[in-house]
Amino acid sequence: MTTSNTGTGADAVDPAVRAELARLRASIDNIDAAVVHMLAERFKCTQQVGRLKAEHRLPPADPAREARQITRLRALAENAKLDPAFAEKFLNFIIAEVIRHHERIADDTVNGSAPAGDRPRTPAPGE
Repeated sequence: MTTSNTGTGADAVDPAVRAELARLRASIDNIDAAVVHMLAERFKCTQQVGRLKAEHRLPPADPAREARQITRLRALAENAKLDPAFAEKFLNFIIAEVIRHHERIADDTVNGSAPAGDRPRTPAPGE
């Protein structure tokens, strides 16, 4: 986050402006929390997809589906008045992470080890 040095101190800000900023920031914080939870749910599903692909020796990436998803997301972004290029970059970032997970799951399946999410957690000292 950036700040502006306009020569006026924070005390000079109208209390109504402060209240409006606080209200808007609280909404942003709630949206950020929802985004994180939605991404977590999405990755739970993609982990299951990765295991299914690995079990059936399917490739980790599906370029045709990825292209369809990008086209669909760009249209959704346009309808939502969001920059489609930004939406595409965001989805490409997520897809790259999903493929990385799928590759790890496939490697673990070939090597006979359980994926990280399926392995028992080793307790930290003192637990």
